[in-house]
Amino acid sequence: MILGLDISTSITGATVLDNSGNMVYNEAWHTRNKKKFQNHFEKVRYIKEKMLEVTSSYNIDKVFIEKPFMFFNAGGSSAKTMSSLNTFNGMVSWMCSDLIGIDPEYFTASQARKLVGVQISRGENSKEKSLKFLVDNEPNFVVEYTRFGNPRPGVYDKSDSYIIAKAGFVNERKTNTG
Repeated sequence: MILGLDISTSITGATVLDNSGNMVYNEAWHTRNKKKFQNHFEKVRYIKEKMLEVTSSYNIDKVFIEKPFMFFNAGGSSAKTMSSLNTFNGMVSWMCSDLIGIDPEYFTASQARKLVGVQISRGENSKEKSLKFLVDNEPNFVVEYTRFGNPRPGVYDKSDSYIIAKAGFVNERKTNTG
């Protein structure tokens, strides 16, 4: 089984696909509560608890993680934010390796979308386009909306973790079939 993670310091998306590529688990692990999670270590401990729940229910063979964004762009994240995300990503990556004995493999978001077949044209919102792809192609994916009709916090993270997991599945199939 494949575990796909979209790691963030506020919400981490997690998806498990079975050996046929079917989604059997898809959740958002919220770590935004500043009273409960005062630092990265507390957040990683919480994610570890969630990982233990997942690994006790599913026999994970591969772990795929979205690489954090590495380049500056207008209106994007600050150096401090990017550094914090990279640190957190590394901590969770190590925890995966240490906890379940599987070294994660990484995809950029664009690599994953390409492998899965999500096509993004210039100027399109990649998160919205990926979510639409998932809604159109995965009947078990649940989208919850706010009263204003926007996806609830965590929906895009769940969507992104699915794209990462599915990219890992597709890549493994290509690798194993030649």
